[in-house]
Amino acid sequence: MEIAEFLSALDREGRLLARAADEAGTGAAVPSCPGWRVRDLLRHTGAVHRWAAAFVADGHTAPRPLGDPPELDGAALVDWYRDSHRRLVATLAGAPADVVCWTFQPAPSPLAFWARRQAHETAVHRFDAEGARGGDPAALGSGFAADGIDELLRGFHAGSRSRVRTSGPRVLRVRATGPVDGPDAVWTVRLSDGPPVVEPGGDGTADAELSGPADRLYLALWNRVPVPEVTGDAALAVLWRRTSAIT
Repeated sequence: MEIAEFLSALDREGRLLARAADEAGTGAAVPSCPGWRVRDLLRHTGAVHRWAAAFVADGHTAPRPLGDPPELDGAALVDWYRDSHRRLVATLAGAPADVVCWTFQPAPSPLAFWARRQAHETAVHRFDAEGARGGDPAALGSGFAADGIDELLRGFHAGSRSRVRTSGPRVLRVRATGPVDGPDAVWTVRLSDGPPVVEPGGDGTADAELSGPADRLYLALWNRVPVPEVTGDAALAVLWRRTSAIT
């Protein structure tokens, strides 16, 4: 996906998140984030938006702590989130292609990294907000969802901070089914007592496979919904759900 596509997704997802939060009310429970209310979701996501925008806008080349959100609630908090989202979209849309700033995963450029990361951050939390509101969630495109699975597996879980470990070598396959006439997107995750090794493609045998339509599998791998289909050793699916949370 191109930067412009991520920016379009980020703009859409943030607007949907704010609408769902407004309709749910800031005191509503967020079923997919146990212990959170909508106010916690807005404060977290808005703070992340402002944190990300500052790296790009100010050219920070070292990590910085996440700022504290304001002590707002109700409509004022929803408005603050909307402003945080607008600032992020405007910052990324107006940044030069060669902007230099800190990132925490490999990417074609810092701008590409932040556009992609914030689009997926917002999409997952939009689903959370819609769960608090109730009703059917907005659809996710299969291409966007497959890209998010790739970012999760080859970005977050290919690093030393991933807690998805096994005592001995195991192989987990992840298969996102595409449109009826399109190819599947497949990843092979080699597990051990060290960081997972993730490879695109599905050659060879696997101890277990997690599969399903890309949009459902995307949310499942972020532990928002059950995995659509598990074949092989179901214990590896349990291991994923228990240890894969990103903090």
